[in-house]
Amino acid sequence: MKAPDFKKYFKRPAIQEVLRENTAGGVIFRRNAKDEVEILMIADAKDRWTIPKGHIEEGEKPDETAQREIKEETGLGNIKIHRWLGKVNFQYRRQQSLVLITMQVFLVEALAGSDSIKKEDWMNDIKWFPAMEALDKIEYEDIGKLFLLAMKRIRSGKLGMKKS
Repeated sequence: MKAPDFKKYFKRPAIQEVLRENTAGGVIFRRNAKDEVEILMIADAKDRWTIPKGHIEEGEKPDETAQREIKEETGLGNIKIHRWLGKVNFQYRRQQSLVLITMQVFLVEALAGSDSIKKEDWMNDIKWFPAMEALDKIEYEDIGKLFLLAMKRIRSGKLGMKKS
């Protein structure tokens, strides 16, 4: 009996390795002239709205990464990291690797000069959204849950640094 040809069932090659990557980013908010909360979001290369984030470099703390990545990806230099909101775990496939991501997410306030944003070349867009519209736009459910937690913290005024 001839062995079945599994190649016709699987279009991608088998996963050869599992990679773990640690990232950090932030839910960035500001209050507009009407004292309404707005959230800054970026559209990635596939037009998915998300938050600014990036890889944690050796010797860097997650909050330091969040601050660095926000500045690099948005141009915002005048920000304040208030508190850690939580972490999000997700995975994706990169050729023959399974990449497991752990992302630390912080509540970040944009201070004076928050109108001066600029996107990096790889992004499709960057924009301030009213808070509820941002919640509708976010592509990732787990980050959306952290948006809700961020809004609760902003409304309650409990912005101070706390690590859970």
